[in-house]
Amino acid sequence: MQIEAIHRSSGQPIAEHYMKQFERVSGLFEYNTSDSGVWQARAEWLDRGDYPHAGREELAAVLLRYHEAIGGDRAAAAGIEQLRSGEALAVVGGQQAGLLTGPLLVMYKAITIIQTARQAAEKLGRPVVPVFWIAGEDHDWDEVNHVHLLSSGAEVQRIRMVKEDERRTSVSRTPVSDSEWSAVLSEVDASLPDSEYKAEWMDKMRTAAAQSGTLSEMFARILSMLFGRYGLILVDADDPALRKLEAPWFERLAAGSQPLNEAFLQGQERVKSLGYPVQADVAANAANLFIFEGGERTLLFRDDDGTLVNRRGTVRLTMDELLARARREPESLSNNVMTRPLMQEYVFPVLATVLGHGEIAYWALLKQGFEHMGMKLPPIVPRVEVTLLEGAVHKYMRKFELSVDDVFDRFEERKNEWLKSRDTLGLEDKFAAVKAEFHTAYQPLIELIAGLNPGLRKLGDTNMTKIDEQIDYMLAKGLDAQKSQFDTALRQLERIRVSLAPHGKPQERVYNVLMVVNRYGDGWLHELAAARLPLDGRHLLVYL
Repeated sequence: MQIEAIHRSSGQPIAEHYMKQFERVSGLFEYNTSDSGVWQARAEWLDRGDYPHAGREELAAVLLRYHEAIGGDRAAAAGIEQLRSGEALAVVGGQQAGLLTGPLLVMYKAITIIQTARQAAEKLGRPVVPVFWIAGEDHDWDEVNHVHLLSSGAEVQRIRMVKEDERRTSVSRTPVSDSEWSAVLSEVDASLPDSEYKAEWMDKMRTAAAQSGTLSEMFARILSMLFGRYGLILVDADDPALRKLEAPWFERLAAGSQPLNEAFLQGQERVKSLGYPVQADVAANAANLFIFEGGERTLLFRDDDGTLVNRRGTVRLTMDELLARARREPESLSNNVMTRPLMQEYVFPVLATVLGHGEIAYWALLKQGFEHMGMKLPPIVPRVEVTLLEGAVHKYMRKFELSVDDVFDRFEERKNEWLKSRDTLGLEDKFAAVKAEFHTAYQPLIELIAGLNPGLRKLGDTNMTKIDEQIDYMLAKGLDAQKSQFDTALRQLERIRVSLAPHGKPQERVYNVLMVVNRYGDGWLHELAAARLPLDGRHLLVYL
């Protein structure tokens, strides 16, 4: 397997500048990860311990309990014990718990977390453990209930888990029945082409599903199976045991929600003042916490009288009632996108966090919020972005002289250029000449008859338009006939497009890992995890 690092724009100006021109965004972040002393500086700050944090003994107990529940690897258990001892620091990153792990980018985030922890441990000479924070508290079922696979017919197939009851509750609290697992896995089985690895991977998926009552549990089992050997520690944000550990911090977040939100608003204004678009909008009356009420997860806002309400007005709590909930029922609370990073910081000794480019853009709002809560925004490592290039696809790209940028940014243009270069008949030019000759000959006739009867001018123009349409129709038919001579080439071009940029999106944001391991096994994943990858935001081309 060959790996090539290239530069590609992320489309996120803040992330681009964070990775390549840090001086332009230095006021939005605490650390520059390109500085050689960043890990030591952060480790020394963490070791002082003069910031709010959970107890390591209690944290280890929560992590071990979850680790045992998902059948975790002993390497991860060893990392949990290192956290307990107080010696280890953590590199943390997370993602929503998608069906069968969701898109490929989840794999690359896990690998980036593992890589960052390993490289930081080498530099510091002390244990650094990789932690994957599963956002099981998220409630957007439609965002996580499907996967995309490339079928044997080279078509992008969407497989969705259908549920009759799709209440706005957390993914970790949404039960999945045996019949629902069976229906999804049957569709996956039918979609994947036969291969030497298919039976093995379908058996692994069915075994994991039989042991999993939710999408997030299945998500954790698959990640543990793939990356537990590298010490990847998994934690579900909606784990009731974790919520008990977080209770004191929920209480502080609730009690100080107004000044904390003001700090977030200051961060938003600072981003705007630098000319950047705001990735996450901060409402002036946001409490930045969710509450579970009547089985549904609903976001809280401050009313004019200080009462905490949801948008629909169906939930109303006084601050005292909310604080009582935090103390007695912390599992009834959860974080939003702004306070989740603060909770992560409270729970773990975060040496660094791994973020996608869009996440980097919204974390740019958070520095003042961290400072207000007595914390420091941690160093941010950009998630490794990957495009997998199969041998046949790469061969076709060479044939058509297409770069990865061509496929992502100008595929139709380059395809049409190639087809036009094969147009030996010059049909477009010849039909255009015929149309021009027709206009030259016909327009004077319209003028002539319009002189006899002005009402005939409109009829003549309409008639000329219809004849133009007929000429265009014959041109289209001729071009279709010509293209049929290139059916094989067009199929190869479509294979390139559907492989690298399905639905016009990067491959890693669409396809599920099962599509790849079905064809190649999981050796390529372990090569990526074992290799020393650049952590500077460059895009990796992986030749399979």
